[in-house]
Amino acid sequence: MARVFTKLGKEITICAKQGGPEPENNPRLRVLMQTAKKENMPKENVERAIKRAISKDFTDYKEMNYEGYGPHGIAIFVETATDNTTRTVANIRSYFNKNGGSLGTSGSLEFLFQHKCVFHIAKKDGIDLEELELELIDYGVDEVDEADDEIIIYGEFAQNSAIQKYLEDNGYEITESEFVRIPNDVKEVTPEQRESINKLIEKLEEDEDVQNVFHNMKEEEEEEE
Repeated sequence: MARVFTKLGKEITICAKQGGPEPENNPRLRVLMQTAKKENMPKENVERAIKRAISKDFTDYKEMNYEGYGPHGIAIFVETATDNTTRTVANIRSYFNKNGGSLGTSGSLEFLFQHKCVFHIAKKDGIDLEELELELIDYGVDEVDEADDEIIIYGEFAQNSAIQKYLEDNGYEITESEFVRIPNDVKEVTPEQRESINKLIEKLEEDEDVQNVFHNMKEEEEEEE
């Protein structure tokens, strides 16, 4: 929980710094505040994150990506937000080296992943998924899924603002939004290999500068099907 709040807090601060502290004038901030609400993040944490962005003493977080290979050739993409890139890169390199991996050059693995935006919207009466998907194709959406009480929309990263505007203009309640990197292909691993790869992923995720970790290892449930 604390990890989720720290990550969201940073995203809110970066967003408020870039687009202003007023949610009505900053669409991305509006959605992040909804995500915070869904995650039960205390209101004062959200307000503190926004205040930090407009504080004179705040220098801003730098968003840096690191790419490398973990054990058994698994590609790992690490997104960070940091106020000290020297510390961050030293830590990331050390996690890779100590856990049987190696840090690569920036941009070297970009082609292995598709950068997507994901919106979760509340279901509403009379919603037709096929119709919604057809409407959204022009906005760069390539998949619309149904979960328990929500609909999940996957679209091109660059179309994030256009998709959000369409959903808001058409009265859909966005409960959460995130950016993900989906691997083009996944690699199968043995249980022993999975264990060593997970060790590195966990180390990376524990670092307070790390926002997200993406990889191309096949998920366990996929293997069991």
